[in-house]
Amino acid sequence: MADIKRLESGPRMSQAVVHNGTVYLAGQVSNQPTGDVNGQTAAILKQIDALLEKCGTDKSKLLNVNVYLSDIATFDQMNAAYEAWAAKDSLPARTTVGVQLARPEYLVEIAVVAAV
Repeated sequence: MADIKRLESGPRMSQAVVHNGTVYLAGQVSNQPTGDVNGQTAAILKQIDALLEKCGTDKSKLLNVNVYLSDIATFDQMNAAYEAWAAKDSLPARTTVGVQLARPEYLVEIAVVAAV
């Protein structure tokens, strides 16, 4: 049986789970959800970088990204921050959808899967 490593576990979930050479991050929202979608996206991507580093990997090894927007009309704002951050030579598969997020102050949530 393969080992499972869980990081930053709380009462409901772990922020990251590593299994069989793959890391799964929980959906990330901004730790300080103020400002616009561009700002929240940039903050979330920094959080993702930090979690990936703790798991022994980085954004160049992303396999899949799911982006959830509270208002799909903010797609271009999110993309501005995402495109500035993304590893251009190793872009993952990505999905973006408009959804109702857990709290009204959350404008964007991002979940990723990466190879270790």
